[in-house]
Amino acid sequence: MTDEARDGESVREAGDGEPLLLVVDDEAGNLESLRRIFEREPFRVATAPGPKEALDEVRREAPAVVLTDVRMPGGDGVSLLRAVKQLAPGTEVVLMTAYGTVETAVESMKEGAYDFVEKPLKRAVIVRAVRRAAERAMLLRENARLRATLEGVQEDGRTLVGTSPAWRRTVQMGMQVATSQASVLLLGESGTGKEVLARAIHRHSNRADKPFIAVSCAAIPETILESELFGYERGAFTGAAARRDGRFAVAHGGTLFLDEVGEIPPSVQVKLLRVLQSGEYEPLGSGGKARQADVRLVAATNRDLAAEVAAGRFRDDLYYRLNVIAITCPPLRHRHGDVALLAQHFLRKYCLRDGRAVLGFTPAALEALERHAWPGNVRELENAVERAVVLARGELIDVGDLPPSVPAERTDGAEIMVAIGTPLEEVERRLIEETLRRTKGDKKLAAQLLGIAARTIYRKLDLYGAGKLGETDSPGNGEAEGGG
Repeated sequence: MTDEARDGESVREAGDGEPLLLVVDDEAGNLESLRRIFEREPFRVATAPGPKEALDEVRREAPAVVLTDVRMPGGDGVSLLRAVKQLAPGTEVVLMTAYGTVETAVESMKEGAYDFVEKPLKRAVIVRAVRRAAERAMLLRENARLRATLEGVQEDGRTLVGTSPAWRRTVQMGMQVATSQASVLLLGESGTGKEVLARAIHRHSNRADKPFIAVSCAAIPETILESELFGYERGAFTGAAARRDGRFAVAHGGTLFLDEVGEIPPSVQVKLLRVLQSGEYEPLGSGGKARQADVRLVAATNRDLAAEVAAGRFRDDLYYRLNVIAITCPPLRHRHGDVALLAQHFLRKYCLRDGRAVLGFTPAALEALERHAWPGNVRELENAVERAVVLARGELIDVGDLPPSVPAERTDGAEIMVAIGTPLEEVERRLIEETLRRTKGDKKLAAQLLGIAARTIYRKLDLYGAGKLGETDSPGNGEAEGGG
C-alpha cells in the first residue's frame, strides 16, 4: 500500500445527489476541456493536476468515478488506480491512454480499472464510459447501503428483517410478550412471516434452550393429527407396534407452534382445549392416564377465526383460550420500504447456498420489486429472488431475471401532450426526457419502457447535449491529448 493510501478511514462517501467525478491530468488545457464537457452532464466535477492532489481530493470525498491520464510527471495512472482502490474501493476508475499505452491500460483492468479510452479523445466515447462507470459505482453503493442496513436490522442474525413501522410494531409486540407464558395467536395472510415471528418469540423466551416444535395442522391428515399431537401407546390401534411420543411430549419445556390452527377438526379441538385448560393430555391407548404438557403454545392462522366461530366451525371456548394475545403480521404491501431489504437478505442467502457471486439489484429491478403487490407476501418475494439468483447472467439482478409475474413496466398512465405541428425530433426528445425523469435517470428502464435499445438512449442524449455529436466540444485536437 502506498503512503497516500494508509489513511482509508478518513475517506468520506459521497452523499445523495449528483455523483462526483474527479478528473486527473497534468495538462491544464485538458483539465479545463474535460471539466467543461462533464459540467454539462449530471456530475459534480473536481479536478487535480496529479496523483498527489487527486488522492487529497479522494480523502475529502470518495468520488463515484476517477478519470485519469496514464502518464503524468508526478506518477502514473496505474499507481493512482491502486491507491484509489485502497482508499475508496467503491470508486470506479477510467483511464485515458495515448498510443503505445493501451497494453498498460489493458493490464490495469486486472487491477480494478472499470474502462479505458484512447486518445485522441472523442466526446461521445468518453462521456459514455464515465456515465457507465458512474452508474456502476452508484449501483454498488446502493446495494452496499442495503447490505449495511440489513445488518443493522436483522434480529440475532436471523430473519426478522424490516424497518417499516408496521413490521417494527409487530416485532416489538412479539418481543414484549416473549417472556410471558401466555398463549399467542398470530394472524395474517399466508407468507407474512408468522412462523419467523413465532421462532423469534421462542428465542427471546425463558424457554429458549428447549425445543421449538412446529406443526402444520393443514399438512397432517385429520385421521392421524390427534396421534401426531398427543402420541400413542403400543397397541392403541392397528399398526401401533411401539409407543410413540407426540409433538406435545417432544416440545416439553419449550414452545409448540401450531400453524394453520384453524384447520384442526372438531374432535381434536376438544382435546387441545383440555391441554390449554388443565395442562394435561392423554396419548391414544393410555387408558386414561394423563401426562403433563409443559409447553408454551403459539398458534397461527390465515383464517378469520372469529368468523369461523360464528359459522360453528371452530369452538368459541378454544378460540378465547388461543386468543389471549393476538398479533397480526402485516402483508408485504403494507410494509413500505421493506421489500429492498428483504430482497437483499434473500439474495445473500441464495448466493451463499448456490455459490453465486451476484452483488445486488439494478435500480430497474428494485423498482419492479417495490412496485409489485406481492399477493404471496414474503414467501413469494423469496421465491422470486431465488429464481433471479439462479438465472442472473451478470453481477446484478435485472428485471429480465425476475418472474413474469413481476411486471417491468409502469402502469401509472402518464401522458405527454404535444401540439399539432411539433417537429418529430422535438416530440422524440420530450418523450425520452420525460421517460428518464419518471425512471429517475435509469436509462435501461427508460429504454425498456420505450421499446428501444439502451444504446439508442445514450446516442440521443449525446445529440441533445452537444449538437451534432459534440464536435465543437471534443478535446481531441490537442486540448486533452497530451500527457500520454
